[in-house]
This record gives sequence, structure tokens and C-alpha cells, in this order.
Amino acid sequence: MQTTITLLASILFIISTIIHPISATIPRKLALVQTPTTVLKYHKGSILKGNISINLLWYGHFSPVQKTIITDFISSLNAKLPLSPSTSSWWQTTSNYKGGPRNIRLGKQIFDEKYSLGKSLKDSNLISLASKNKGANEISLVLTSADVQVTGFCMNRCGTHGSTRFNKGHNFAYAWVGNSATQCPDQCAWPFVVPTFGPKMPPLGAPNRDIGIDGMVINIATVLAGTVTNPFDTGYFQGPASAPLEAVTACTGIFGSGAFPGYPGSVLVDKKTKVSYNANGVKGRKYLLPAMWDPITSTCKPLV
Repeated sequence: MQTTITLLASILFIISTIIHPISATIPRKLALVQTPTTVLKYHKGSILKGNISINLLWYGHFSPVQKTIITDFISSLNAKLPLSPSTSSWWQTTSNYKGGPRNIRLGKQIFDEKYSLGKSLKDSNLISLASKNKGANEISLVLTSADVQVTGFCMNRCGTHGSTRFNKGHNFAYAWVGNSATQCPDQCAWPFVVPTFGPKMPPLGAPNRDIGIDGMVINIATVLAGTVTNPFDTGYFQGPASAPLEAVTACTGIFGSGAFPGYPGSVLVDKKTKVSYNANGVKGRKYLLPAMWDPITSTCKPLV
């Protein structure tokens, strides 16, 4: 099935099992704001709900600080946080979809620092890596470092999510997000970088001072929301199942109120560090998260 929307039709993969189409996060320079009225239809299929584990496979080199930024983000999704707006209040919107609350926890982690499949990966490689960390009602999330090339990365996607069969007809959900810091930060780490094409607005300050990782957080948020609400191409989406608009990709480019093409909207700025954010997380961390489509109001809902 990620998410996010592929500009081209998603590819059907076969890897000794039955594999579902992948959805991909759109490079934000190509589609900054979705302006038409969007209604995500529920297609009466299975969705992920209840307690959901996020299993991570780190592919390539990530510093300890980079790993912590991302794991803290995942841990923040269901944390009770004193400061508002919070990462958990952003994730709470997913409970408005059929199935009710979705409680996220950080699951198993695998570290592939020796690039077992090389530094140039195809979609079949991503599925192979994700299969090492699979399970029912779990999401196997593959994260690739800045020096790893992935087919279609930067050209038409910043991350993907999909599903494949793993045991007696049962499917498992997986996702992938890459670090775009040295390959295409203007596309996959916007609005922290001025885009090569399109409106030239001043970039925002990355909340964790790492453009590549803060961009990954945006794309991880996108694929996780899409995965839980449309894991097997039969959940919530608009348009063709092969290239759907999903929970966050239906709201691409919106981070705060007043957003328009090239402008992410009004967000918060830390008075001391001057970084931009719209969500507080655990351990005092701050994040910038995209708007999510709310099925109750049928609108894209930014945190601020």
C-alpha cells in the first residue's frame, strides 16, 4: 500500500509472496498544498487499531543522537505530555477513524550498519529488510541513512508504506523512510530548506537542528498515519488504491494555520533557540508535524 502519494502508479512487487501496492510520501516541492475539498472514503477493509508496535530496522549509519530523536518521536505518540500542543494530541486524530484509539509503542530494533544489501536498494530489498522485523498488528519500519540510494527516492517519493503476506494468508504492514540530507533536502526536508523550484520562502529552523532527521520525522509521521488507517489498500483513502490520498498526504504542505503553496503556515518558534515547531514531545523535544485529515470535520487539521 505509506503512504503517501505516488505521482506515478504504485508498483506491484512479488517476492515469493503476495505483495500489495505501495503508497509514497510526495516530495513536498512538487505538491505543497492540496487545495480541493478532500473526503477520505472508508473502503471497508482491515485497518490497524488497538496496541500497535513499531519495529525499527536502521539501515546504514545513524548517530546515537539521530536515533534518539526518532525513537523519542515514536515514544511521544502516546505519551501523556504536560505541554500543548503535543505529539500525542496530533496522533490522537487517528482515533477519530474507525477502530478507535491506536496505541503506539516502540518495539524491536535491528541495526544493519554494514549495509548488508549494499548502498543502492530496490523496493524488493526494502521488503526483504522489513520482513526481518514483521508481526501481526505491528509496523516494520525501515530507515535508510543519508548515503543510501533507494529507487524512486527524491524523484517521486520521500517514503513509502505497503503490506505483504507472511504467514498462512496473514499480511504484515511495513514502511520505509530515507534520510534526504545529502540527496534532496529541498524536496523531502521542506520546509527546512528553500525549494529549488516553486515559491522561495525563508526556510524554517529544524526543531532538532538536523535537517535530514527532522525531515525524516515529518515523513515517518506521514507513513505511520497512512499505515494504520489504510494498511492493505482497503481502508481510508481518496482516489485510486494504487496512488491514494491518505490521512496526511491529503494535507500535503500544511503545518499551521494559513498555509498556502510554498508557505507551511503559522507555527511556533522557540524564543531561546529560534527553531520552528508545532508539537512538544518527550524529554523536552520539539517536532514539526504535518496536518492530518480529520474524519469528524472532513478537514485538514494542523496542530496550530
